[in-house]
Amino acid sequence: MDGYAGCNGISNVTLVGCWAHARRKFTEALQALPKSAETSTVKAKEGLAYCNQLFEIERDLKDKFPEERYKERLERSQPILDAFSAWLREQTPRVLPKSALGQAIRYCRNQWDRLVAFLEDGRLEIDNNRGERSIKPFVIGRKNWLFSNTAKGAKSSAIIYSVVETAKENGLDPFRYLSYLFEELPNMDTTDRTKLDQLLPWSTTIPEECRVPNKSK
Repeated sequence: MDGYAGCNGISNVTLVGCWAHARRKFTEALQALPKSAETSTVKAKEGLAYCNQLFEIERDLKDKFPEERYKERLERSQPILDAFSAWLREQTPRVLPKSALGQAIRYCRNQWDRLVAFLEDGRLEIDNNRGERSIKPFVIGRKNWLFSNTAKGAKSSAIIYSVVETAKENGLDPFRYLSYLFEELPNMDTTDRTKLDQLLPWSTTIPEECRVPNKSK
């Protein structure tokens, strides 16, 4: 997540911070600094370098199994995180808090528990870029959603988009998958959770014709 305060009230979940947002703060700080601010420029580059090291490790681990990724993150990423945390504490009193660099440092410190949460499980991502790409079609078409002028309409749109994007992530053709659902749901007991589970996008019982060729899981 990107630090959105609205997520704070969600119970029984572990919030995982997005390092792409953290890195972007330092990139923005660099862009905001005048050429004469040599010391601040060096510090902003140092902060950015820590973030880049983490992403470099993630590129190396991209094709690893979750168990391997978990172990290697502890071996390789944990020391960088420890050093970065110490660096953030050291820089805090030396930087103007309202400057772009100060805001980048404060963001990382405030979000630290969430930013390091990706170490807890090898299945977790270091950023939420994939999630943001999934909702991009919905965001781009936001003017169309002006017609969702009721809470029920907006909720229905959100549900449909969630189903469609989840289908894509699981290698399904959204049109064929939705057609399959519309054929099956009217003829079954929708209170039976076991049967409903068999219709979810990740179910192994979804017909092969609903899948995108060469993307079956």
